[in-house]
Amino acid sequence: MTPITDVPPGSEALIVQHMPLVGHIVRETMSRVPSHVDRDDLSSAGLTALVLAAQAFEAERGVPFNRYAATRIRGAIVDELRSIDWASRSVRRRSRELDATRANLATVLGRAASPVEVAQAAGMTVDEVTANDDDVARAQVLSLHASEDDAIGERLISTAPDPQAALEFRERLTYLTEAIAELPERLRLVVEQYFLAERPMAEIAETLGVTESRVSQLRAEALVLLRDAINMELDPELVQPVAKPGGCASRRREAYFAAVADRHAAGIRRFGRTVSGPAEVDVSA
Repeated sequence: MTPITDVPPGSEALIVQHMPLVGHIVRETMSRVPSHVDRDDLSSAGLTALVLAAQAFEAERGVPFNRYAATRIRGAIVDELRSIDWASRSVRRRSRELDATRANLATVLGRAASPVEVAQAAGMTVDEVTANDDDVARAQVLSLHASEDDAIGERLISTAPDPQAALEFRERLTYLTEAIAELPERLRLVVEQYFLAERPMAEIAETLGVTESRVSQLRAEALVLLRDAINMELDPELVQPVAKPGGCASRRREAYFAAVADRHAAGIRRFGRTVSGPAEVDVSA
């Protein structure tokens, strides 16, 4: 096989050599999307992006083709997923915000919040909350009509978590968001850019003025802090002990845990004050 470095940009050989990259990214994506998403559609979008990447690639820029192509392929697959989603990005974003509001209210009230309480806490009308829920529900109907080849049992049996599991998931998601916000600036930037913005590690390294190896170290450090901060609040027995208790690193770690806990408590107080009516709970007392 001709070495990749000897294959001219835009050539058919360059495309053929990197077709397995499309398969890898598609497999990775399929593990994180609903079952009704068509693998062939994602593969087609990925292969098209690979061809376009080969045509636009400029080796003199110093970026390896596989890294450049992977970014283009992932972007094309995300665009394909968005194109088959009936709910707009704004609807999805508002839905996530409402889910977080419901989770926080459930923690404060000790029960599921009513539509009126959710609307008041979110600064919306009840009709707006209902309309958003309806839009998301319509989008999810796609999973029941995904393919005529699907077995009827697979299409009708719900695999969604029960209400308790959903509430626990939203609680963990809330803690994760708060824990990310409290990370030291460099660690937070790495997490947001790598996991949320899906930027290549090389670009993050260039932004920070460090090596890719250093970015990898920062990412690993951030993940350990996030894991332990969430466990500190939800599963304290799972928190990993530090090598030198009482040392500088240990004190910084404890200060970070405290900051996450304070942010979460502030969020509960804020939502608690917005709830009105007979079921109001005064958590500021």
